[in-house]
Amino acid sequence: MTGHDLDGALRVAVELAEWASETIRGGKGGAGGPVRQKASPADIVTDTDEAVETHVRSVLRREYPEWGIDGEEYGAQEGASGAPHWVIDPVDGTTNYAHGIGWCSFSLGLAEQDGSPLLGVVADPWRREVFTAVRGGGAHLNGVPIHAAGHTTLTGHVFMTEWAAHAHWAGLDTLLAQLSARHCTARVMGSTALSLAQVAAGRATAAAIGEFHPVDGLPALLIATEAGAVAIPQLPAYDEPLLLVAPGAAEEALELWRTTVGRKGAAS
Repeated sequence: MTGHDLDGALRVAVELAEWASETIRGGKGGAGGPVRQKASPADIVTDTDEAVETHVRSVLRREYPEWGIDGEEYGAQEGASGAPHWVIDPVDGTTNYAHGIGWCSFSLGLAEQDGSPLLGVVADPWRREVFTAVRGGGAHLNGVPIHAAGHTTLTGHVFMTEWAAHAHWAGLDTLLAQLSARHCTARVMGSTALSLAQVAAGRATAAAIGEFHPVDGLPALLIATEAGAVAIPQLPAYDEPLLLVAPGAAEEALELWRTTVGRKGAAS
């Protein structure tokens, strides 16, 4: 991959994010649109999820026919040997969207064949914000550079997390209790990509998820680390816990992570 290739891919990704944001704002989530169950009653899909992913796939297939695609709703399409692949979550936070709660996102990323992130875009339709990053190029919000918070402690600041759909993940309850004892305010908002992106913007000092999935986690992971956040581990395996934290609070957060989530979550 060359810088020119990534610059072009970023332009396409941002255009798709802006289109997706308009589509999500104009959709019928929370306003009578049909909701269908997937794996469980807590795992749902709407017409908007499917329409956004269908359009995004068609554009990416046309513009980059040799690259692979992996999406939340329609799975993986293999690319040419050695080619990168896109990861798509058309509506990350479908439960919020379907219930009329204005906290969901569109997530699109590009990764090497081994899963290493090359490009990430996370769009917040309701606040008209688009977070972007290209590997080695820093992180931006609506084109303006952003950086992780300069905080040196978790105390007094915000810690974002997400449940695994409707369920708490191993170590989460202990982690939340320890954060409370430190007077660190936890928030569970309902969109993995958007919660992780708040660390990049310096709004949250840290964020954690119990199960990393590239379609909604990889773009925000790149955006946060390009903004200077520390990722533990640097590139998690599928379903592995992930912690993102501002660099000045990393030592404190890592010790807390080790004693609550355990060795799996603390691996480097």
